[in-house]
Amino acid sequence: MEDFLTRLKALSSAEDFLQFFGIPFDPAVLNVSRLHILKRFYQYLRQQSPQLPLDNEVALFGAYRSLLLQAYGDFVKSTPAQEKVFKVFQDVGGRQHVSIDHLKATRPQRAAA
Repeated sequence: MEDFLTRLKALSSAEDFLQFFGIPFDPAVLNVSRLHILKRFYQYLRQQSPQLPLDNEVALFGAYRSLLLQAYGDFVKSTPAQEKVFKVFQDVGGRQHVSIDHLKATRPQRAAA
């Protein structure tokens, strides 16, 4: 079990995770959604943590692979804005509202000539 967890901790990019679990991927999807995929994978892991087979490395690998495949699939058929994984997309439909008055008020004042 330690070998699997040690190898998992060494992974740092979405490509690393997908390659480690043997999941083919489209680089165009990954370029747009890499952080979203990893965040969704983490969310799925947290949801499933009580059911994960922690005493069986092969079964645990299969469960992790399945959840990563599910997370990747979410972004093959959808977009980060639609999936709303990160808070910025959850607040106000992903739109940031900054008024012109606010921008003017925060602009540095020029010295009078």
